Amino acid sequence: MENKKTCLYDKHVAQGALISPFGGFDMPIQYTDIKDEHNAVRHDCGVFDVSHMGEVTVKGTDAERYVNHIFTNNVSNIEAGKILYGMMLYDDGGTVDDLLVYKMGDNDFFIVINAANIDKDWEWMQKNAEGFDIDLRNLSDYYGQIAVQGPRSEEVVEQVLGLPCAELTFYTTKTIDVTCGRDGEKIIVSRTGYTGEDGFEIYGSHDYIRDLWDKLMTSGRCKPCGLGCRDTLRFEVGLPLYGDELSAEISPLMAGLGMFCKLDKEEFIGKEALMKQKAEGVARKVVGIELADKAIPRHGYDVLKDGEKVGEVTTGYHTISTDKSVCMALVNADSAALGTQLHIQIRKKTFPGVVVKKKFYDKHYKK
Repeated sequence: MENKKTCLYDKHVAQGALISPFGGFDMPIQYTDIKDEHNAVRHDCGVFDVSHMGEVTVKGTDAERYVNHIFTNNVSNIEAGKILYGMMLYDDGGTVDDLLVYKMGDNDFFIVINAANIDKDWEWMQKNAEGFDIDLRNLSDYYGQIAVQGPRSEEVVEQVLGLPCAELTFYTTKTIDVTCGRDGEKIIVSRTGYTGEDGFEIYGSHDYIRDLWDKLMTSGRCKPCGLGCRDTLRFEVGLPLYGDELSAEISPLMAGLGMFCKLDKEEFIGKEALMKQKAEGVARKVVGIELADKAIPRHGYDVLKDGEKVGEVTTGYHTISTDKSVCMALVNADSAALGTQLHIQIRKKTFPGVVVKKKFYDKHYKK
C-alpha cells in the first residue's frame, strides 16, 4: 500500500529533504545533516513537520468520563487549557498507544495520537465508546501540525508567525482565531515539545500550515529539521517512542512511566493489570545503559549479563549533545538496578556497559 503524504510533502521535496517511510507516511528524515539539525534545536530553533500525527476530538455529556475510561491519567484533576500525557491500555496492561490529551473545556477534549497507530487507536476508541453520550471524531485528515522547538522558539512563534504564546506555560494550550482563506479559522497552539527543549505545536488546516511553513522558511530565523534528529533529541532526554520503549508487550510500569498512571482513579482500562504488576513487581524494565566504548548499540541488539541474554536494546545512539554511546533497553528486572554491569552484543563482539538513568541529557522546558 502506498504511503500517505503530509500537506507539506511537496515543500520537503523542493527543499531537497531525504524522504523515508515512517508510520505509514513518506516523511523528511533530514535536510542537510542530522547533527546540524539536532544542534539547531538544542541551541537555537528548529522546525518539524509533524502533520503525520493523528487528532481525535471528544465532546458531549460523558466526554470527561469517557476519556478517563480509556486514559491512564486523570483529566478530572485539571482545568481547561491544560494538557496531560498518558497511555491507552489493553486489559492486560499492554500499551495501545501513548497520548497527549488537551482539555479544551468542560467535556471537550483534543487527543493527539501517534501516526503509525491512527487506525488502530481510532478503532479502539470507537470500540470502547459504547454506553457513553459523546461525539467522537477522527480529524487526523483535517489537521496539519508544525513543531517549533528550541531556546528561541518563543521568539520565533511570536515575531515570525505573529501568534501570541508567551503566556503559555509548559503543557498548556489555547485556541486562536486566525485569518486563513475567505472565512478564517481557529487554530490550536500548545507548549509541550518532544525534544527536551522549549517548544510549541501549531495545529491548523493544511492551507494554514503550508502558509506558516513558508513564513518560517523565508524568515531565516530557524532550521528545517527531519525526524532523524527528532529521534536523537527525544532519546537523549529519556522520552519514549511507541514501538521501542512502549508497545502491546511493554506496559507503562515496565517503561518507568507509572507516574502517568493514576491508580487511585476510580477506573480505566488496564487498571487491574497495572495494580497486579505493581503489587507483584514487573518482570522486565526499560533502563539506560552507558557503554565504555564508542560502539553504537542499535534497536534489537542483545543485552547480556554473565554471558546470558537478559534483554534487548530499544533505542541506541552515540549522543550528539554528550558524546557518549548509550542506549535504552528492556531487560529482566533483576538486571535493572543502577550500576549493574552488562554487555551489548554488537555484531560479533560484546561491549561492556553499566546501567544508568535513562535521562542522558537535562531537559530545558519553560515551567
